[in-house]
Amino acid sequence: MKQGKCPKCGSTNVYVAADLPLKSGPFGSNSIPVSLTAMAALDNYVCADCGLVESYIADESMLKKIAGKWKPVNTAADDD
Repeated sequence: MKQGKCPKCGSTNVYVAADLPLKSGPFGSNSIPVSLTAMAALDNYVCADCGLVESYIADESMLKKIAGKWKPVNTAADDD
């Protein structure tokens, strides 16, 4: 969606509010917790045709902090 095309419906009717003032909102409502003292604001992309929303970390420096604090997703199949 960052390139202006919806991956769900193929529309180019995509909008972003990356420059919205106070985009992390009250109580961090448009952000995700990284640690007890750090929040990562989000840039939200919305398809105005199908309603799909994608969110991306606004400050790329937060990506290393997330990788250091969060657990990785295990993509390997479980050996049951």
